[in-house]
Amino acid sequence: MQDKISAPSLEEIAAAFDLPGALSSGAPFGSGHINDTYRLDYTTGEGPRSFVLQRINTAIFKDPDRLMENILRVTRHQRTKLQENGAGETHRRVLEFFPARDGRFCHVDPKGGCWRLSLLVEGTHTCDIIESPEQAFLTAAAFARFQQTLVDLPGGRLHETIPNFHNTALRFADFEKAVREDRAGRAAAVATEIDFALQRRHIAPVLVDLMRKGAVPERVTHNDTKLNNILLDDASGEALCIIDLDTVMPGSALYDFGDMVRSSACTAAEDEADLTLVGVEMSMFEALARGYLSVARVFLNPAEIQHLAFSGKLITFEQGIRFLGDYLNGDSYYKIKYPEHNLVRARNQFRLVASIEEHEAEMAAVVDEIAG
Repeated sequence: MQDKISAPSLEEIAAAFDLPGALSSGAPFGSGHINDTYRLDYTTGEGPRSFVLQRINTAIFKDPDRLMENILRVTRHQRTKLQENGAGETHRRVLEFFPARDGRFCHVDPKGGCWRLSLLVEGTHTCDIIESPEQAFLTAAAFARFQQTLVDLPGGRLHETIPNFHNTALRFADFEKAVREDRAGRAAAVATEIDFALQRRHIAPVLVDLMRKGAVPERVTHNDTKLNNILLDDASGEALCIIDLDTVMPGSALYDFGDMVRSSACTAAEDEADLTLVGVEMSMFEALARGYLSVARVFLNPAEIQHLAFSGKLITFEQGIRFLGDYLNGDSYYKIKYPEHNLVRARNQFRLVASIEEHEAEMAAVVDEIAG
């Protein structure tokens, strides 16, 4: 965890960026768990302006210059497409970043912290939990529009900010290594959970193999498709702007849809210990599929559409083996609130996998009906 900075340091870091007017206030902002985020309010001759200052977590994102290169390419292309399509208020529909005085989009402070700055999108808010099928529809459609905008991104392949992020075959190999090594001496006590995972090893390489064969194309994907990564308009509730672009990189459209199913179509939070409360909510799944395909059907190929229902199971399974693997390794990766937290998370995700399996034919039928 990076140390929070004091107000004087915040003032010094803000001064590294060529911003108009005078800094009137600066304070922690948002609820993110990866980067340290602050809101900066400025008084200018044209009225108040606000910005978002973030310290990039370089323990996770080890090459911030490449990270920002990705983000700048993506946001500039988004802005161009919006302008071509005659969209209004582009400053509210795509993030805008500002260079430091040295021209770089990453400012490195004397202690080695790496900072970036963007314009605050006024009149918006985020929500952490999808509460209705209508919200699920809007969320899925917003991420589909994001993917659609980047179908023709020029300039070659983006950098992989976290290599093999959704390579489930490699994630499964890491899990098997955790079982073999059993660093925390916990494997015997969780034999049932380990067996659940091992019985499903055959699903781990499915999307990786399809991409390797070219049946499923590599696309530019967000890779963290939760509702709280969308800015919603305060007045209308419209999904305006996709944020948290650090994991935007090469991937599969199915990774994004699968993670939406995992995070938005479940009847309980991912660390709910009462497994009787955990399952797939079909009304939410249908809303996600309808919202997503309302935009994405024009660019997805048949193999992608065929595997939409499967993708939710795969990404949930991937997250489950990551939680269980971390538990076997002694909780070295995920933050935990109590000793069994990762085990509870793993059991939760495996219960969701089982629920998806129970409804998989129904989910596939829903996709077929919507896709026509």
